[in-house]
Amino acid sequence: MPGPLTLLDAVAIAIFLLAWIAYHFLSEWGGRSLNSAMARRRREWMDRMSERDARMPDSITNQGLQNGSAFFASTSLLAVGGALAALRASNDAVQIFAALPLGIQTTAELYDLKVLGFAGIFVYAFFKFVWAYRLFNYGSILIACTPLQEKRGSREMEIAVERAARMNIAAGRHFNRGLRTLFFALAYLGWFVSPWLLIATTAAVVIVLWRRQFSSEPLAAATYGE
Repeated sequence: MPGPLTLLDAVAIAIFLLAWIAYHFLSEWGGRSLNSAMARRRREWMDRMSERDARMPDSITNQGLQNGSAFFASTSLLAVGGALAALRASNDAVQIFAALPLGIQTTAELYDLKVLGFAGIFVYAFFKFVWAYRLFNYGSILIACTPLQEKRGSREMEIAVERAARMNIAAGRHFNRGLRTLFFALAYLGWFVSPWLLIATTAAVVIVLWRRQFSSEPLAAATYGE
């Protein structure tokens, strides 16, 4: 295969991307998952919010979610900067890998390609976290727009609750996509050692994420009583 990539590298990257895409659909549309359970809890939250006039607890909770998005967005941006800075040390990195007792063979071109891919992953994560931050901000506005408790049961209240619930669920979905990206970024690090390790780390990350989504104590807690 021409260029810095070998056939094994291309196969490993294809497996990595296919696993990411497959898990993306599985976790968001796979039925009884932790994400789907928490989406129902978010909707219940907005329904409970409509029962009270004092909505400071709801605003504080939403602000906490917003702060989490901001933290991970800034972390992702730092990772992008670190990856771009690593491009300036391609030759040094090749020499360091060659000196390690792991039999790692690489070139400056392949190293740069790997680093650019790593930076691209964190750029994607940054956009997801920033968008989640903005959606949580919109959610705060929709909470504030919800009519007073005395209008509970009216069409106006139903519409306001549904708006707030949909916005909060959408924000949570994009935040989860950002977190998922960070996990797969850890799997991607295996490629710096070898394509075989990339395949192994991808499989390990998918197994860990699958267990957390579909067979974990948090899922049992979120669905308790259903």
